[in-house]
Amino acid sequence: QVQLVESGGGLVQTGGSLRLSCEVSGRTFSSFTMAWFRQPPGKEHEFVAAISRSGPNTYYTDSVKGRFTISRDTAKNTLYLQMNSLKPEDTAVYYCAARVGTTYAQTTDYWDYWGQGTQVTVSS
Repeated sequence: QVQLVESGGGLVQTGGSLRLSCEVSGRTFSSFTMAWFRQPPGKEHEFVAAISRSGPNTYYTDSVKGRFTISRDTAKNTLYLQMNSLKPEDTAVYYCAARVGTTYAQTTDYWDYWGQGTQVTVSS
């Protein structure tokens, strides 16, 4: 059974940094294309970033480019999201998602597995 477990969320001031982690178990980590989504209060899920199975290719939504970095560590079966220069509008529950295969999409129904989410709150 595939499980995704996020950690690293919390409360941070504007301009601060956080690093989210997502540990994957139950299947070979390198078989998954991985992504981060977020759900701001009262809004739908939105795509944040994705990374290819072997890691060289990354994709970001425009609002986080230059501030967020997605990465993966195959030895630790873990996905990361380094978030710098955080803004109040980054406040959301952040979810990691996995899909078996080599492609990605920015829609939630494309992804096979999801974590439980971790809250990120950025105070102004």
